Amino acid sequence: MISAAEANRHFSSLLREVSRGAQITVTSRGKPVATITAADRVERPERAAAKRVLLSRLHATPAAGARNGFRDELYE
Repeated sequence: MISAAEANRHFSSLLREVSRGAQITVTSRGKPVATITAADRVERPERAAAKRVLLSRLHATPAAGARNGFRDELYE
């Protein structure tokens, strides 16, 4: 964990740490507000599971309303 002010002062070194695999939590007034992690890092398992659940719910939910009309009919 690092404060936002400290992260700002040492941003280049933080990026080097992240490129070596570190994950850094940035705080503001003692509360976590952001996480710096490598762009190519594998998605966390709990996030991947939540995404699968959400997508399965979306696929199971029928679309509301007719989708075969013309755009102009929407505004009549």
